[in-house]
Amino acid sequence: MSTGPRYLALADELGALIHSGALRAGDRLPSVRQTCQTRHLSPATVFQAYYLLESRGLVSAAPRSGYFVNALPLGASPRTSQPSAQPGPVAVSELVFEVLGASSAAALLPLGSAFPAATLFPLEPLRRALQAGMRKLEPAQITAELPLGHEGLRRQIALRYLRLGISMAPDEIVLTNGALEALNLCLQVLTRPGDAVLIEAPGFYAALQALERLGLRAIEVPTHAGEGADLDAMAALIAEHRPKACWLMTSFQNPLGSLMPADKKRALVALLAGAGIPLIEDDVYAELHHGPDAALPAKAYAPQGQVLHCGSFSKCLAPGYRVGWAAPGPYLRQLQRLKLMSSLGVSLPAQAGLNEYLQGGAYDAHLRRLRAALASQQQAMLAALQAQLPAGARMTRPRGGYFIWVELPAACDALLLQRQLLAEGISTAPGPIFSARAEFRHCLRLNSGHPWDARMAAGIARLGALAKAQLAP
Repeated sequence: MSTGPRYLALADELGALIHSGALRAGDRLPSVRQTCQTRHLSPATVFQAYYLLESRGLVSAAPRSGYFVNALPLGASPRTSQPSAQPGPVAVSELVFEVLGASSAAALLPLGSAFPAATLFPLEPLRRALQAGMRKLEPAQITAELPLGHEGLRRQIALRYLRLGISMAPDEIVLTNGALEALNLCLQVLTRPGDAVLIEAPGFYAALQALERLGLRAIEVPTHAGEGADLDAMAALIAEHRPKACWLMTSFQNPLGSLMPADKKRALVALLAGAGIPLIEDDVYAELHHGPDAALPAKAYAPQGQVLHCGSFSKCLAPGYRVGWAAPGPYLRQLQRLKLMSSLGVSLPAQAGLNEYLQGGAYDAHLRRLRAALASQQQAMLAALQAQLPAGARMTRPRGGYFIWVELPAACDALLLQRQLLAEGISTAPGPIFSARAEFRHCLRLNSGHPWDARMAAGIARLGALAKAQLAP
């Protein structure tokens, strides 16, 4: 629960459970007395939270019976996915290249983009930091720091971990060319061609491409739009197929935006540890929480265990710098060696510039502005989607990041919709690129990370109109 007003934190938590589908229409909320006892809150605080939920239209009071969850209108949360339980090869790259290649023009309305707007980043302060960092580089550093990465930047990253309660030495961190290299290195350390790997469904298309490139089989895990991977289903898949690794985004997952609760992250770590399966944790959106509190990674619940944690500055500070990292725990030496054999090092000027910027203390102020902008833009897009999408459409309401997953009525074709919108200068990311088997054909991922304006509103209106046209008799 957040550090804001306690009634608001309770209302937000219960509201998130309702929107995610964990609390469904007709469910009775815990009584005021019960909530007071379990949450250690006053009756006035609980009543205030329930009144707020009632004003939002999420619950209704029944005389002498309590509060009950209302049926959600248009825009209810997407259903938990139901992928095949059988491992299979991945063949998604051609579709990904086709969709992303056609959607890369700068003039397009970037509803399908993978990055927030460049205007949200401190480009001028970063430029000055880059210049200052280069001036301070000693000649010996130019080559000496190639294999491991800039020592000062690794120290700054270690300090970010410490703020989350994770103790990590700078020498336990390997700097990489973006998080994608870190994730690919982790996957290569843990697997051999033909092995099976647990992934979310829908999941990040670059993870699918990595499995395809390495000749690995995907075991797609049913995934809840609000809370991430279904651990009961995962346990059954582990028992049947004995995968070699698991690649998950536990916080603000791409494309769903799902956030796995803390107790579920603990259970995830315990489940995988019990089966001897390492977790590759893709945590590139961790800094983009919309509320005041950071979401701890799964790494926090197994600091010395088999969690290979990967992060990046690409989504939260400097997209073009391509600086990420891996904290691979017991696989540190293997990953370092593989890094040396593959790309040797990371651009030293970019590392020096980021180190200089982080040392200056401006990063947290930037993050506060960025989070506020992303939260505001998301709310604007959600309101527009609510007004424009056809009846029966569902959408996620993430508590961080900048992606919204839209589930259209089953008769809609997101690939056709993508081509129609592209012809009108609007990009989208259709659901099949997030599936090992090109499923989710009636779904799409939208980017709310760009400033809301008339052009964005018109794009959402056009998306809604074309989706409705597909349903016309």
